[in-house]
Amino acid sequence: MLGEGIPESRAAYGTELRQRRESAGLTQESLSQRAIMSRTHIAHIEAGRRKPSLEDARRLDQVLATGGFFERFLPTLDDRTLANFFSTAAELEKRAAIIREYSSTLVPGLLQTAAYARAVLRSYFPPRTDEACDKIVVTRLGRARMFNDPTRPVMWDLLDEAVLRRPVGGPAVMAEQLRHIAALGESERIRVHILPFSIGVHPLMEGSAMLMSFDDAPPVVYAEGLKTGHVIDDSSTVRQCHAYYELALSDALSHSDSLAMLRAVAEEYDCVA
Repeated sequence: MLGEGIPESRAAYGTELRQRRESAGLTQESLSQRAIMSRTHIAHIEAGRRKPSLEDARRLDQVLATGGFFERFLPTLDDRTLANFFSTAAELEKRAAIIREYSSTLVPGLLQTAAYARAVLRSYFPPRTDEACDKIVVTRLGRARMFNDPTRPVMWDLLDEAVLRRPVGGPAVMAEQLRHIAALGESERIRVHILPFSIGVHPLMEGSAMLMSFDDAPPVVYAEGLKTGHVIDDSSTVRQCHAYYELALSDALSHSDSLAMLRAVAEEYDCVA
């Protein structure tokens, strides 16, 4: 059975690797030593959770004598419903134990409703087709299936008040979206904190960010801008980003006050819908 959120092509690639490894009489550990890769990385590839790099594929082909199979089929693993610059972050997101997210203008993808996501996708020019929008929305909602697990990952969402006030898709869409976030917060699945306009400047204003912590790896930060995004793993920069996040969080509304604000703004949208 495929794991939730794992593309079928990536799962098939992983199955092929496992079968060829076992046919060669190798364990994950012995393959990792010969291919100069970590055993954990090989395990993630076999499970479909990670996409190998070009160099990874070439090493696997060499060790397993597969005649270039893993390199040739590497392009089939590209998930066209995800922006290229987000693909690495999407893989890390699945393994994170704690996610601390900040958004300055839009509702984060993991929290978006289908209607809100479609409104965002239709804002570009030239416009996407309905089919293209539907595929991206399905992928985005699929990422949110992580909330089916009641405990992992621990999720903190720090939202600028601008996220609530910008009427993406119109009043009805916004009212539904804000109540969706409030419901996640009231169920205690996520913690929500709003940074009100009244606090003025704060250290996270320059962009949006996702801070991810793991049980078995150092923390990383994914920072995103206009058509760009990159994963930061430099330890000093990651620590600085965490410090900025904590500083901004200290000025934000409490969880309960933030939920009340979400509900109140949703009612304001109801009045003009």
